[in-house]
Amino acid sequence: MNQDCSCNTETKSPTSLTQIQPLVSPKSNDSEPCCGSPAGPPSSPFEQPGYKIWGFVDKFIRADSGYIPVVKTRLSLSDIAGTFRARLGMDRNSYKVAPGLYAVGSPDSDSHVLVTANYKLTFDSLRKELTNENLWILVLDTRGINVWCAAGKGSFGTEEVINRVKTAGVEKIVSHRELILPQFGATGVSAIKVKKGCGFKVHWGPIQAKDIRNYLKDRNIDDTPMRRVTFTLWERIVLIPVEINISLKYLLWAAIAGFVLSGIGDNIFSFSESWTRGFITFVALIGGIIGGAILTPTLLPWLPGRAFSLKGLIPGLAVSIITAIIFWTGVSAIEMLALFLLTLAVSSYLAMNFTGTTPYTSPTGVEKEMRRAIPLQAAGVVTAIIIWVWSGFIG
Repeated sequence: MNQDCSCNTETKSPTSLTQIQPLVSPKSNDSEPCCGSPAGPPSSPFEQPGYKIWGFVDKFIRADSGYIPVVKTRLSLSDIAGTFRARLGMDRNSYKVAPGLYAVGSPDSDSHVLVTANYKLTFDSLRKELTNENLWILVLDTRGINVWCAAGKGSFGTEEVINRVKTAGVEKIVSHRELILPQFGATGVSAIKVKKGCGFKVHWGPIQAKDIRNYLKDRNIDDTPMRRVTFTLWERIVLIPVEINISLKYLLWAAIAGFVLSGIGDNIFSFSESWTRGFITFVALIGGIIGGAILTPTLLPWLPGRAFSLKGLIPGLAVSIITAIIFWTGVSAIEMLALFLLTLAVSSYLAMNFTGTTPYTSPTGVEKEMRRAIPLQAAGVVTAIIIWVWSGFIG
């Protein structure tokens, strides 16, 4: 099921909600071939040229709004592999499912309607917690972004909820007028405007998808841990691979620039100096990545200060000292200063990438910090380059 295949198929529908039933493909009289291997399963009537049906779709049910895909709650190896790739930042922007209405189990007109984003990692995190449940999932078009970030960007917003309820025909599917939204979407959705726009009342569910089953059993969770945002060690560590992957894309070009600049000196350009000094700058860059993308999120609760740019300086300083010890006899004091500035600037900058994934910051606070920190970080890098090149003439 690609972007619009399963949810927008036009077909004749039954006359009432009581007629919701599984779609069964007609039996073929020639299922026993005269020769060769047995025939494979018949093609789905939903298949269209250029489209595919995702492996997580189990079957389709027929309702007043059309045919609705029923999704599996057990993740396949393909789903797990996709999650791994997304965590590494590979094909991240295209890892999404079609917005629209989905079913889990055998829902009816009284079943709950859960609302989520069309980022497949988010979609998978929700459906795998719904084994043995019978309900509906309304997927919004968040452009393949998770609920929290999409709410901040406006794609998980009031208008999208209203429009998706109407286009999916949810009012034809359920007899109640209630939607359950993830609490992370609260910054982008006005419950009052949703009620006025489509007639559905918004209920705010738990923070984590793993708590959705308990929430459905007991809707009174105002004072429970389900409402509290956590940022545990594992929740921080799981973010590291994608940050490293993004950093490595720029490391190659930065390393090339480092090798070229390191060869500049009294002899105009020295290939031996380019290799020797260039390797040292490469180590300094790696140190900045380790400090900002690995040590900062790992040690985050214990790093002093509120600004992430400042938090990133401390691991960067620690890595700089280790670098200085390693190359103590190979570089001058002025070169060491350049390496310190380079590592600190890179570590501080990469640490700020975690501001949007933590409960410690606000959008306005992040913007304010970036306006202050980025010019200083850029100045640090430029100063480091000037000192490093200059040291090639006086060394």
